[in-house]
Amino acid sequence: MDPTGLGLPPMLAAFVFGLLGGAHCIGMCGGIMSALTFAVPPSMRSPARLSGLLLGYNLGRIASYMVAGALVAALGTLIAITPLARLVLQVLAAVMLILMALYIANWWKGLLAVEAVGRRLWRHLEPLGRRLMPVIKIPQALALGAVWGWLPCGLVYSMLAWSLAVADPLHGAVLMAAFGLGTLPALLVTGLAARQLGDLIRHRTTRTLAALSIIAFALWQLWRVLPAMTHG
Repeated sequence: MDPTGLGLPPMLAAFVFGLLGGAHCIGMCGGIMSALTFAVPPSMRSPARLSGLLLGYNLGRIASYMVAGALVAALGTLIAITPLARLVLQVLAAVMLILMALYIANWWKGLLAVEAVGRRLWRHLEPLGRRLMPVIKIPQALALGAVWGWLPCGLVYSMLAWSLAVADPLHGAVLMAAFGLGTLPALLVTGLAARQLGDLIRHRTTRTLAALSIIAFALWQLWRVLPAMTHG
């Protein structure tokens, strides 16, 4: 089911949004990746081990995104019981995408207020994550990544609003998986200290183009549902 009503594959769009949101991911999670890397004892910092741990962190994080997407989409099935309710969810998803774009481009940080919603949950989960450190084995990395996936993030919440509009738990989980995979390149490369990509993705022009692309997609979504709004 395509919550946008577009002919574009929604999973591909979610992947692209994750990719374009790499600038935000580096700013918010890049430091975490570096801290986790340096927490590994120096004698155990072989490239193979560090690569496995970094991949484990991120796979655990994406798994949490999928769980959240499934839960939110399940809620959507309870809300979208009428055409009007489904329409409202579609409009909400578009608005959240626009807010995400403004956030990525540093034009407006109002989405930070949305992150406050998840901080209460994070206060309970953070101590659990601390008990898993230092991480030296991949199962530990997967577990810590799964905890890390619930870190309050306006970018993730914007995508969860889209999952809500999907109103199908399986599709919501896959949508969030596609988004998470889109964020993977930036975070893996950042964790390996490749500053060149980080500088490129944080560049003002890159962030502006990313934001404009997301806004265009969201406006297209609103344009497609406009007939239903005017005839409702």
